[in-house]
Amino acid sequence: MTVLDRFSLGGKRALITGASQGIGLACARALAEAGAHVILTARSEGPLTDAVRDLQADGLSAEYRLLDVTDSGAVADAAANSGTIDVLIANAGIARSGGAAETVADEVVLDVMNVNFNGIFWCCREFGRGMLERGSGSIVTIGSISGIISNTPQDQSYYNASKAAVHQMTKSMGAEWAARGVRINAIAPGYIETPMTAYGMKDDPVMAAKWLDLTPMGRVGQVGEIAAIALFLASPASSYMTGSVVVADGGYTCW
Repeated sequence: MTVLDRFSLGGKRALITGASQGIGLACARALAEAGAHVILTARSEGPLTDAVRDLQADGLSAEYRLLDVTDSGAVADAAANSGTIDVLIANAGIARSGGAAETVADEVVLDVMNVNFNGIFWCCREFGRGMLERGSGSIVTIGSISGIISNTPQDQSYYNASKAAVHQMTKSMGAEWAARGVRINAIAPGYIETPMTAYGMKDDPVMAAKWLDLTPMGRVGQVGEIAAIALFLASPASSYMTGSVVVADGGYTCW
């Protein structure tokens, strides 16, 4: 097997959550281009239909299914009815920012934790079970540099905590499952140009300028740059890695 062969996902089946846009959709395309059959999931059907149509138009193997990752029963059903899943990209998440810790409402904190942590845990647990039974599989979770540092100038302690929880879960599951053939690694992106970060980049230029000023590369990242890392972690190219958190932030956390 050559080095390039190790990046191939030919004959594999991958499921990606939050795959109708942004990082999730880019990951779906990257894995499909590497030969996988990809199953895109999200809560809204319209964007999923468009995404799968575009992938199929490029000759890639793709389908979709509706999935609310906060519903553990729905996740269990998806795991039971999606056939063999060799790769899981647990990407679905929401961004909530601007609420100071002393004033943020309960429902905001619960919503963030329910999607960003619980949803990823349910997916890893349910799809991981099938992988453990077969003795093979690769899971990639999407965390954030917000799980490593405290962002500025926005207040978002609850969001940061949700992403730190993803990182710790990934490390712990990686240790638990390593000897049973299932790997799980995380990506911690910095500021990436997606619909979720548009609120800061377009609506608050002062905040966006601060983000760029704190990033040594002086730019935001692109979804394809994160998807390339997801492919690496999903494929045999990273076969000696589990429980790792790969930071991709343009140098933000170097200061």
